[in-house]
Order: sequence, then C-alpha cells, then structure tokens
Amino acid sequence: MKSYSRFLTGLIAAPHTPMTEDGKVNIDAVRLQAELLLANKVSGAFICGSTGESHSLTTAERMQMAEAWRQAIGSRSMKLIVHAGHNCIEDAKTLAAHAQSIGADATAIMAPCYFKPGTADDLLDFCTPVAAAAPQLPFYFYDIPALTGVNVPMPEFLHKAAVRIPNIAGLKFTTTNLMSLQQCLELEDGRFNILFGVDEMLLAALALGVPGAVGSTYNYAAPLYYRIIAAFEAGDMATAQQLQLKSVKLVEILCQYGVLAAGKAIMGFLGAECGPVRPPVRRLNAQQIASLKQQIEDLGVLAKPLATREFVA
Repeated sequence: MKSYSRFLTGLIAAPHTPMTEDGKVNIDAVRLQAELLLANKVSGAFICGSTGESHSLTTAERMQMAEAWRQAIGSRSMKLIVHAGHNCIEDAKTLAAHAQSIGADATAIMAPCYFKPGTADDLLDFCTPVAAAAPQLPFYFYDIPALTGVNVPMPEFLHKAAVRIPNIAGLKFTTTNLMSLQQCLELEDGRFNILFGVDEMLLAALALGVPGAVGSTYNYAAPLYYRIIAAFEAGDMATAQQLQLKSVKLVEILCQYGVLAAGKAIMGFLGAECGPVRPPVRRLNAQQIASLKQQIEDLGVLAKPLATREFVA
C-alpha cells in the first residue's frame, strides 16, 4: 500500500455551504470563499462535511458544490477533499466517483449515523466499496463519534483498512482521545496521514506530531493558528499556549450562538457571505449577529476582510 503520511499538511478549512436567504444552495458564493482561503494560505478545502451541512444537502447539490469548488480553486495549489459520506452507500459511491471525475485530490466519508456499524469490520464493509468507487484518489475516514454516534477504535480500523482498502490514506480525527491519536500516528511506522479535527486543541495535537489539521475556524481565523504553529515550531510554548487560549475563547463564543450559524455569520463579516443555515439548525437574528460581531472583534482573532477583487483561477 502506498504511504500517504504527509499527503495533506498544514491547515485545511472545512468550508460552509453557502445559501441564499430562501435556503437554496448559492453556488456563486463559492468563488469568494475560495479566494479568502487562498489569501490566508490555507492548504486545502474539505468540502461538504459537518460544517458544510452535508446531511442537509441533496446528492445533486453536493455534486454541484464539488464542481464549484474545483472551478474556484482552478490550478492553484490548494487541495480539494470531497466528503462523500452518506447514510446510503450507493449515494456515497456516486459522490466518490463524481469527485474523482472532476479532479478532486481526495475523498473522505464519515460513518453512517442511522443504521450504525458496531465494529471495525462493519465500518469497513461500508467504507471499502466507497473507496473503490474513486480508486485513483486517496481515501480518508472522517471519525467524528460525537455526531455519528459510531465509536470504533481507529487504530484497529486503520490496521484492517490497510489490507482491505488499497487507497486508504488516513483519518480526519475529530475526537479528543489523544491516546488513540498517538497510536494512529505511530501505526505501521507512521504510514497514515492523520489530520486533527478539534481546532481548540491544535497545540496538543502538534505536540504529538500531527502534520495537519481540518477545521471550521480555519475558514476565518487561519492566521491565529499559523501563529500557534510558528510559536510551537520555534519552541516558544508560552506564546503558543496564549494563542491557543484565544482559540478556546473563540470556540466558546461560537458555542453561545451555535457553531454553524455563527461561523456563517463570521464569513459575512469578512466579505464572503454564506447566508443562513438549513433547518433544523436555527439561524441567527439581527441582534444576535450584532452581538456576535462585537464579541469576535473584541477577541481580535479574525483574518483580514476579503478585498473586493476578481477571482483569478
């Protein structure tokens, strides 16, 4: 099996799916989202995952989003990872095959969350044919048990996936189990690309050796996290800890309003309007948006607003 240990590195944003006020997917808004990420040197976009409201979108809408992101990124170096996870295995296979056909750089899926796999083998029975639908692309499993309710040991999953999935690349590891994280990083001499998915704990993951991270706050606060990485690499742990605390405070603010709705509002503050969330997630009212803006500005962690300019692919 090919080693993908450092295929994806740095900060990878999990973009929001932009929508119009009446709840339709707003394909045209993707261009500004991509421009903002590129301006802030984000290394990849992990689209249509949790932040992208994947399970609130139709399969057709998700394919439209993938095509829009592929076009918006163009020939730039930013990687495109398409989340193809679905409760229906046939739809997941369709999404994975489509991702390969449009020239995405990798696919990923989370576990089905209605009829849940109970073991690593059950999960692999679902993942294997989806990965095989896009055999030319690296395949990532997106482990997020807090949302899927699926708690399969990831070291066991990876060990067995190495036999069953030729294009297995690694994980988007979105759990706070740092013992398991370290085991996955060291498994089979570090052959797997393990990406950390808990933004407010990035510093802890850096200390364990993660090469990259995927998260929603990298959409609008990437410079803060690059400063954390720089301080860590320079051995300045005091500064790294202070900056990580700012991330914790940012996430605390998001949780007050609802992480998805607040994140979309913040994108609007930076000139990349993403519109409302889809039900059953509750959208923010004008008073909440104004209060959120004040709290975020007081914290001082946002990237610079997007300058009005034509996107060049």
